Amino acid sequence: MKQPLIVLTGPTAVGKTELSIQLAKAVQGEIISADSMQVYRYMDIGSAKIRPDEMQGIPHHLIDCYEPEEEFHVAEFQRAAKAAMKGIYERGKIPIITGGTGFYIQALVRDIDFTQAGDDPDYQRKLETLALEKGAGYLHKMLQEADPAAADEIHAHNSKRIIRALEYYHITGEPISIHNARERARVSPYQCACFVLNRDRQELYERIDFRVDQMLAQGLLDEVKGLLAKGYTRSMVSMQGLGYKELLDYLNGKISYEEAVCRIKRDTRHFAKRQITWFKREPDVIWLNREEFTDQEALLAFILNQLQKRGIYPYE
Repeated sequence: MKQPLIVLTGPTAVGKTELSIQLAKAVQGEIISADSMQVYRYMDIGSAKIRPDEMQGIPHHLIDCYEPEEEFHVAEFQRAAKAAMKGIYERGKIPIITGGTGFYIQALVRDIDFTQAGDDPDYQRKLETLALEKGAGYLHKMLQEADPAAADEIHAHNSKRIIRALEYYHITGEPISIHNARERARVSPYQCACFVLNRDRQELYERIDFRVDQMLAQGLLDEVKGLLAKGYTRSMVSMQGLGYKELLDYLNGKISYEEAVCRIKRDTRHFAKRQITWFKREPDVIWLNREEFTDQEALLAFILNQLQKRGIYPYE
């Protein structure tokens, strides 16, 4: 018997957090965050991190457990999530993976192997220096020449994934897109149900704009200033997150405050669009279009019905 695993994902600001709490209560679950920013301490407002008083007694994992100077990547997420899942299963509970980082979720659900290629720290540093000197776009052009399929999939500003793809090609001589396609074909070792929560596109964009305004009202700019005061810099992966890099540009005098806010909203909308595109490529997902349900109770009832059909809940 495969162990049960529930995934609740979807674009940013779609409403995953509230639904995940209700789902966890219904199935006796614990939540593991699949978010590349919420793992970092001191980065609360910009990552829309759930507060302890909002958890309603539901245990949450992979939140507030890494320092901003630490590099958190997909292989580390997979390792940490598996460790959390082990404890959840031992307690007789069901792990619920919640978040919008599709690559993290895919790596966990399909148990993708990240150990084959090894690494080359000297080559990594060379690429990181190139990124600082010539920009992530320069590395993206390098990737376009080495592995066009990977370049089409990886955003030009995602220097972390671009560097990993170039490093993989440098070490193995094989395009990482071929490796990824092979790994994606793996059968999941879990009895898994993956739900993608979505909304009408215009409504989603309005929610994103509203959330950005809320973050700013809650003190996002002061949060960024506090991170700078602690010695954290733009070169760190954590400080390149949405909301942080734009306000850093404002504080460094590169753009106005109004331009920073516009960029945060625009880039977050673009990010949500890319998330939806990613989920559409994933097989066997169950789409939850919010406008098709009268209320949250009806939505939750549909999810529970789908879990029962797949033998995931009730879980003994």
